[in-house]
Amino acid sequence: MAIKLQPLNDRVIVKRVEAESKTAGGIILPDSAKEKPKEGIIVAIGEGKLNKNGERAPLQVKNKDRVIFSSYAGTEIKVDGQDLLIMGEDDILAIVGK
Repeated sequence: MAIKLQPLNDRVIVKRVEAESKTAGGIILPDSAKEKPKEGIIVAIGEGKLNKNGERAPLQVKNKDRVIFSSYAGTEIKVDGQDLLIMGEDDILAIVGK
């Protein structure tokens, strides 16, 4: 997926994964009852935070990492019909599958 945004500094752009439409017990959930997922795929990363020496500190995440983030993390945006989140690296809690 190619997007036309470049996040600045230690910011990342995340695309949420689809919410589960069925519970573990097999109950199908309507859209109004679904909770927004706190998991997503990173689609773009910034260059890193600028430290006191004027050097960039590299991010711990990279493109295509599947991540878990805090509930109210980021700013929701819509680009080319896609719902995305821009958030700081500090809002990411874990990388899934590492």
